[in-house]
Amino acid sequence: MTLPRLEGAAERLDAPRHDGPTLERSLDHVAAVNRWLGGRHALVRALAGRLSDGAAVLDIGTGSADLPRAIARWARRRGRTVTITAVDVHPQIAAVAARRTEGEPAIQVAAANGLRLPFADAAFDIAMLSMTLHHFDGDAQLRVLAEMARVVRRWLFVGELHRNRPSYLGARLLAATVWRRDPLTRHDGPMSVLRAFRPDELRSLAERVGLRDVVVRRHPLFRLVLTARPA
Repeated sequence: MTLPRLEGAAERLDAPRHDGPTLERSLDHVAAVNRWLGGRHALVRALAGRLSDGAAVLDIGTGSADLPRAIARWARRRGRTVTITAVDVHPQIAAVAARRTEGEPAIQVAAANGLRLPFADAAFDIAMLSMTLHHFDGDAQLRVLAEMARVVRRWLFVGELHRNRPSYLGARLLAATVWRRDPLTRHDGPMSVLRAFRPDELRSLAERVGLRDVVVRRHPLFRLVLTARPA
């Protein structure tokens, strides 16, 4: 039996204002899940063969900028130079990302809306959207993918949760244990799974905005990575 996608439900992380320590703790939980459950590794591995020396990278919905920091470390270990622009629509979250990337010259952080990116056409070699697409509903999903395609020259990467019953039960278990004292992640973790995607849904969105060479791969644990080229 399939798990229907939950539409129109707001995650608490999207609220306009947060208590600072509560927000940082929730962002740390998100980063820890991305690290330990394979989401970050899956995206870095997908980028690895396409991240050329001197590449300009855009990360949309960066959160605490854990993915840009991982990419910067990966490139530095291999002697490659990259520039990464990390953006988030939420001013408080963008401020956290800016603090977390101090001392990392490869990364610049800005507050920006993925639906209206303040960048020229084809400004970046690679654009990424990790754990962010499920925050949008309806036409907004298509609009953010179209904006990614507008500002990128070579490759787009979308990392998402795989919506199914085992992943939802896993999120419920984490909410009752690891996240039980965190009101944001305890609420948002299971909801994120309900608002996430199946592989066919992710592929359909990409094809509807005209992306080319669309590939959706499954990764442990319950992760999807979409790779595509702009039209």
